[in-house]
Amino acid sequence: MRLPALPRPRSLAGQLFAMQAVLIAVVVAGYALFTYLSDQRQAEDAAVRQVTAVARSIADAPSVRSALHTPDPSAALQPYALQVMRDADVDFVTIMNADGIRWTHPDHNEIGKRFLGRIGPAQHGHTFTETYTGTLGPSVRAVTPVEENGRVVALVSAGIKVEAISARVQDQVTALLGVAGAVLLLGAVGTYVVNARLRRHTHGMNATELSRMHDYHQAALHAVREGLLMLDGRYRVALINDGGRELLGVGDVPDADVIGRPVTDLGLPAPLTGALLSAQPRVDEVHLTASRVLVVNTSLVSGGERRGTVVTLRDVTELQSLMGELDSERGFTQALRSQAHEAANRLHTVVSLIELGRAEEAVEFATAELELAQALTDQVVAAVGEPVLAALLLGKTAQANERGVELVVSPDSRLDDGLLPASLPARDLVTILGNLIDNAVDAAQGSAGARVAVTAYASDAEVVLRVTDTGPGLDPAHADLVFQRGFSTKPGGPGGRGLGLALVRQAVHRHEGTLTVAESGEGGAVFEVRLPLRTAAAGPSPLPAGGGA
Repeated sequence: MRLPALPRPRSLAGQLFAMQAVLIAVVVAGYALFTYLSDQRQAEDAAVRQVTAVARSIADAPSVRSALHTPDPSAALQPYALQVMRDADVDFVTIMNADGIRWTHPDHNEIGKRFLGRIGPAQHGHTFTETYTGTLGPSVRAVTPVEENGRVVALVSAGIKVEAISARVQDQVTALLGVAGAVLLLGAVGTYVVNARLRRHTHGMNATELSRMHDYHQAALHAVREGLLMLDGRYRVALINDGGRELLGVGDVPDADVIGRPVTDLGLPAPLTGALLSAQPRVDEVHLTASRVLVVNTSLVSGGERRGTVVTLRDVTELQSLMGELDSERGFTQALRSQAHEAANRLHTVVSLIELGRAEEAVEFATAELELAQALTDQVVAAVGEPVLAALLLGKTAQANERGVELVVSPDSRLDDGLLPASLPARDLVTILGNLIDNAVDAAQGSAGARVAVTAYASDAEVVLRVTDTGPGLDPAHADLVFQRGFSTKPGGPGGRGLGLALVRQAVHRHEGTLTVAESGEGGAVFEVRLPLRTAAAGPSPLPAGGGA
């Protein structure tokens, strides 16, 4: 027959109480057994000492000695013996003659009968003790002689029943059980209070629910693609998910080397580190690492004191690249719109000349405009055979002309189609050259003889892109700051400034190239990019975490 299983306590309070009950029960049972055995022995020893002292006191009492010489010793000794029993807390006192015939006994009917037990040692003048079963049951007794002039004239025995000794021990065990019960009750109350407090902190969830929630938390934490980083109050990494490790470039670093590490030791770019260390929340801030564009949000965890920071990271590298391409397409559209407007003006001019009967002048005007536009296209295409870059230069030329800036491609340019390897995509070159041209046009606009010169050529080892402007130039103190995200010498616009050159530097570092800025001979700035072809062909090597802009 199978016994039904006992229900297991599910709540944390039930488990704590069960553990306390078992622990207290084991301790009490062990201590009770030890106490019973120890106290039993001690009680017996104490009883032996007590009955010995009582017997000797009676034997030495003058009234007892006097009563021995009366015709009826029992008449005087029986009341005395009963009084001693009550005062000394013993179960019997027996006074007898030297032959063991009782003069006193708790049971009056036993007077005059022979004492049950040994008396031999006492008859020879020795006091002794023994455990013996007499008329009152098992008892611990002492027998001592009453001597006169060196002769034994009577014997005295005092005793305590064994059951009385056991009752004393049981009283101590009962007290111990009472203390244990009180401790268990106190433990139950304490467990209830702790459990109530714990439930307030755990929002009413028990241990099983907390364990399940932890499993869900871990699964969700590592399933999301967005990066999650948690810092403690001392700005040390308390938690980081897989997405965060990848976005911050610490995916290959063991957990033991990341968790507990100060955020300043992660090798992140200074602006990003500053955002993570900020005492103020950051909302949708754009930051650049060596190879990514991240949107960073921070939220402080507080409860009366600073407890840490929760950081979310979103990778918008592809989005930023697409936005750059969209801006380029928008620029091309605007250039086409302006060229269409200009072409309409020229067409009206040709039509008007024809209507005025000046056909030869109309042909001459149209031919000159066509040759000028074709010459510009031929110049760009001849210098830059890469179709994407050629289209970029043509669009940027139209945009620059609208803003009163002349954009020219230097005669030294030579970048044939098919020269660039697959590992150096045209998208990155558009990001680099497009942002450099935009920056140069912004700088040159409004200056006398505003002009931007673009040089693009490739050798066996590298691709060189150089952009020169006639603007006011660049302060040498800003030569390095100009490539950091957020730096700009122009007023901030609705979308913010200072991201273009930072993206340029990021793309250059991604392909292990170099980016320099210097002063041009015309007073403006010269930005030069060199991208190695051989390294690019082998594929860009990974950068250390935190390198770049």
